Amino acid sequence: MELKTGRQEAEAGRRDDPADIQSRPIPDILSQIKDSYSELRPAERRVADVVLSAVSFSVDASNAEIARRAGVSEPTVTRFCRAIGCNGVRDFKLKLAQSVVVGRLYLSPTPPPEPGDDASPLWSVVFGEARNALAAVERSIGPADVLRAADMVASARQVVVFGLGGSSATLALETQNRLFRYGVVVSAHSDPYVMKMMASSLKPNDLVVAISSTGRTREVIEAVALAKHYRAGTMAITAPASGLAAEVDLALTVEIPEFPSALKPTASRYAFLLILDLVSTAVGYRLGSDARETLRRIKYTVINHRKGNAMEPLGD
Repeated sequence: MELKTGRQEAEAGRRDDPADIQSRPIPDILSQIKDSYSELRPAERRVADVVLSAVSFSVDASNAEIARRAGVSEPTVTRFCRAIGCNGVRDFKLKLAQSVVVGRLYLSPTPPPEPGDDASPLWSVVFGEARNALAAVERSIGPADVLRAADMVASARQVVVFGLGGSSATLALETQNRLFRYGVVVSAHSDPYVMKMMASSLKPNDLVVAISSTGRTREVIEAVALAKHYRAGTMAITAPASGLAAEVDLALTVEIPEFPSALKPTASRYAFLLILDLVSTAVGYRLGSDARETLRRIKYTVINHRKGNAMEPLGD
């Protein structure tokens, strides 16, 4: 009988541990099929063609139904599954179902809207979604919360802004860009390790502003919790009833349903930018003469650098 080494036993235990299996990320099986397509046998490629052209059908269909549609034998379907890195048909179906859940908008794209009088099919869609986002902010955010947020920013020794990912990282930088012009000591961070290090360095008179469109980004929530542990103030611009909203001292929340086309940019950033405008404007008025003096210095420096007039955008 073959004896297993301790390392082999540990690896076998890890393979069989349900908790470990559940914690592993599920591979993008559709990409695996496309990337390995040229290496498949001709019969296996016919199975791949069926799967890629009818993903929803393939998730629900039996082995025999897939084989029949592809014009191959059932063992060929099994060999196809193994050729793309799956343990068998059942493992393949689980991974394929996950791909459908994650990417349904991308697998079954909606046709673009019909062109209007301006000949642009997306003109009304993009403008309409932006207007809807701004209206949602007006319905969701109360003036009292904006003024409270401004007080928190204006009274803080320093403000650190956390945002992880595409739009949130950009919005964190935009928050820094809005606030430093009023003389606020502010920095933006989008690296999860730096966010934790910054959170560890904060003191009771510091403030964290966390930005997340879903409110579910684990790294941001953990950094905010760490800042609270060191008694820093915390604020979030995020989705309502989210983990991040529950973690902070003040949550400015708005829910923006997305347009069902994956090709149109997300409308939530319009809403978040408007919230930033509301808060930063309130901060400016709260700081009063100090903010005006900082703005005057910036405008003086910019005009001397590139000329212009006093009513041009500040610092562009």
